[in-house]
Amino acid sequence: MTRQPAPVRPPVVLTIAGSDAGGGAGIQADLKTIEAGGAFGTSAITSVTAQNTRGVESTHLLPREEIEAQIEAVRGDFDVAAVKTGMLATTGVVDLVAERAPDLPNLVVDPVMVAASGDRLLEPEAEAAYEDLIAEARLVTPNADEAEVLTGIEVTEPEAAREAGERLVEAGAEAALVKGGHVSGDDVVDALVSGDAVRTFRHDRVDTDATHGSGCTLSSAIAARLARGDALEAAVGAGIDLLSRAVRYNLDVGEGPGAVHHAVALRNDAARAGTAAAVESVATALAEADAGTLTPSSGPTVVGATPHAETPADVAAVEGDSGAAELRADRGVRFGTAGDPAERLLAAREADPSLRFAVDCRRSDALRSAVDGPVATAEAGADVGVQRAVAAVDGTPAAVEVTDADLLTLVAADADRLAHRVQALSAALSA
Repeated sequence: MTRQPAPVRPPVVLTIAGSDAGGGAGIQADLKTIEAGGAFGTSAITSVTAQNTRGVESTHLLPREEIEAQIEAVRGDFDVAAVKTGMLATTGVVDLVAERAPDLPNLVVDPVMVAASGDRLLEPEAEAAYEDLIAEARLVTPNADEAEVLTGIEVTEPEAAREAGERLVEAGAEAALVKGGHVSGDDVVDALVSGDAVRTFRHDRVDTDATHGSGCTLSSAIAARLARGDALEAAVGAGIDLLSRAVRYNLDVGEGPGAVHHAVALRNDAARAGTAAAVESVATALAEADAGTLTPSSGPTVVGATPHAETPADVAAVEGDSGAAELRADRGVRFGTAGDPAERLLAAREADPSLRFAVDCRRSDALRSAVDGPVATAEAGADVGVQRAVAAVDGTPAAVEVTDADLLTLVAADADRLAHRVQALSAALSA
């Protein structure tokens, strides 16, 4: 039987950048991120680089006419909704893109000058050529070092980032996002300057060197959002959130520091159904065990985090009735509703990201003694207290004890292990 096609029409994004043989940055990172962001990626390759997670070994610049031919081939066939630039390498290529810029919608300019490894990706004499291109940009996204080259302002703190952003807007850019990843501090602070408005985005710094492709991924994520019709500030915020998650859950590939996880949000969303089913299986095991001796007076709660969880919205839960011992899996699994139990699980994951599932139990000496593994003890259920308690445990804990809440939370890396632990403890306490 012949089936009818059901085509979809995603928005199209064009990336004009260099190729990374290692796949973590450049055109490869752009196309992965654009696809994960719900858009269709097209490309014009400016330079072929022999690089990997350790560094850039060689580069080969394509002729200007070949780069121009790629741009025209894409624009002649596709309805391009956004364009981003990456490695342009030389004055001639920067000038080429600047000449075409008035016809390039939602132009996001990532002024790539130096790779994360420290290797130069732009001829020094080409730095001044960015002036005309920036003047045509919907958004320019320099890191602190690039912002200093472009504006003469040394970006060492958020106020200097704001000043550099204002200078770039004065140069003609509609908006500038001055990134704070290269500025020291426990937090990463990015400054978005648009007209007279300044918005700062602050998030915790991830203790890792695996940031290969971070700039490419952020600018591509923003371009994909703009192509889908998002307002600029919303697109930037979504891109920053994605990059923060992509850096934390980075890809451990290659012999160097590794690359950011370009498709992390897509993979995380795809895991929601499986996470919900796993939470339901633990709830079923708890109900079948008739584990009234385990459940707290507030009612039992089973929670499960998606593999790349960052917020309570990524935590699925089945909750019992307050004041009752009964937990019914058929009540349904919901995301973002668990409150304190979700926060405790996320705090535990900050110290041990392998932990994904948890169930709150009533704290007792008998239960604590029966737990089949290390118990992390926190005086309070606040994030930092639980995180520090889990970090202090030698190995992966089997439970987290919260003394001021009269709770002992069983935790595990997988649902089957947690279900087995619940059943075994229920049987032990009932004997």
